[in-house]
Amino acid sequence: MKNSNNTSYNLDSIDKEIIYMLMDNAKTSLAHISKNVGISTTAVHQRIKKMEQAGVIENSISFLNPKKIGYKVISYIGVFLDQPSHYPDVVKSLKDINEVVEAHYTTGNYTIFLKVLCKDNDHLMQILSKLQKLKGVTRTETFISLEQGIYRQLKV
Repeated sequence: MKNSNNTSYNLDSIDKEIIYMLMDNAKTSLAHISKNVGISTTAVHQRIKKMEQAGVIENSISFLNPKKIGYKVISYIGVFLDQPSHYPDVVKSLKDINEVVEAHYTTGNYTIFLKVLCKDNDHLMQILSKLQKLKGVTRTETFISLEQGIYRQLKV
């Protein structure tokens, strides 16, 4: 069970090394981590469990390469709402659009900023049509990513 309070968790150098190894490959064995950080596999396991319970480590997942499965267009879409009160309902509707992989409630020009994966520009047009029909959405502004120069997680 995750620790639900908002207190910070103090990571020592061994915790950080464990995290870095898991970020490089979530399938890294406890024995391999143990050998590299200089503690027993039991201690590695206990540290990982403790960080999971504190919410420091949230998931151990494998990432799909969207391009390898046909999703060649990465776009970012700024969504303008007529009323901020529409936000919860719009986000609920966005969850039903599989191609929307991130949604952020933001300051600045957009109420919501999305990351959307599409197969091609025609597919993107279909998604934009769905977005623009959602109650409360007044307009959208789309940016297409030409290249992702950096892809990483936060190093602590």
